[in-house]
Amino acid sequence: MKFRTRAVHVGNEKCRSTGAIVPPIHLASTYVQNTPGEWGDYDYSRSGNPTRDNMELTLAALEGGIDSLAFASGLAAIHCVTMLFEAGDHIVAGCDIYGGTYRLLHKICNRSGIEVSLVDTSMPSNLSAAIQTNTKLIWIESPGNPLMSITDILACAKIASQAKVLIGIDNTFATPVLTQPLSLGIDIVMHSATKYLGGHSDALGGALVVNSQTLRDQLYFIQNATGNCMSPLDAFLVSRGMKTLDLRVKAQSASALLIAEYLERDARIKRVLYPGLPSFPGHELATRQMHGGYGAMLSFEINGDFQKAKRVASSTKLFQLAVSLGAVESLIEQPAAMSHASYDREDRLKHGITDELIRLSVGLEDPEDLLEDLDQALDA
Repeated sequence: MKFRTRAVHVGNEKCRSTGAIVPPIHLASTYVQNTPGEWGDYDYSRSGNPTRDNMELTLAALEGGIDSLAFASGLAAIHCVTMLFEAGDHIVAGCDIYGGTYRLLHKICNRSGIEVSLVDTSMPSNLSAAIQTNTKLIWIESPGNPLMSITDILACAKIASQAKVLIGIDNTFATPVLTQPLSLGIDIVMHSATKYLGGHSDALGGALVVNSQTLRDQLYFIQNATGNCMSPLDAFLVSRGMKTLDLRVKAQSASALLIAEYLERDARIKRVLYPGLPSFPGHELATRQMHGGYGAMLSFEINGDFQKAKRVASSTKLFQLAVSLGAVESLIEQPAAMSHASYDREDRLKHGITDELIRLSVGLEDPEDLLEDLDQALDA
């Protein structure tokens, strides 16, 4: 089946007992067994839930994996990956990453004695140079957050394979609509399901997708032992969202390109960061690596300072000032004060996340209305 058909049908079979076209939400926390010690398909909802299973089945089919695991949040999913390692191990991560990931790596994983190095993964040679004898994981994002940097996923996967190091990617921005990293050699694909997979600002969750049964079993053991799983209601909402994922992402990407082109011509703007622009450093790679669009996320720097950027971000009417992204509503935020405030300031500036940077998540509103809204905010 093609992508859009899988999104509608895989994991969404009719209810066997009633014929309901939408599978019911199973809220039960525990399941009756026939005899002690002989377990049925389900025993306790932390270990498995039919609604969560359906959502995991759909996502695995869209990413081309053998299975996926659904967590309470995207950060919970990343944390599960880091728990594969122990004191003395080393992680190499991109420097253009979500602020919550930075915080997890530098202020939680360090408590377990795990070392972390940040490098610019838009140049894969940086990864090779950063790998040490104790390196156990490479973690990348493409497009990066919030600078939209494009990383050569295939090249990084080859480096990881040669070094016998696991490699994971945060595929939240691209979604499986535009990029399917498992086919490029990635071991673990992570999603903040809160974003595009759910798509309606009403569900919280994360997910890991893998192609290895052994790795899946290791991650499942950690998830079950720590109890970090997605709730049935959130799983139901994410399943519903994925049915329209292809349509939403492609429409939002088309609008984002129009907005990026408009902002690039605006004298009030210092620079625009969007992979779909020919002027963007990673444009050619993004064109080869992403299919069907360049994503619906973009950032731009204004000609001004922190306070001016703050006023612009606070003056929009359709773009709502909020963290998160990927929903039908367009959002605006100032990374230095919001999504990436958890970065140490010196690190943030060192990696190019400036005070005057503004990030947009382009929704499904008419792009002309969104352009008018940005124009009045920039005037304000």
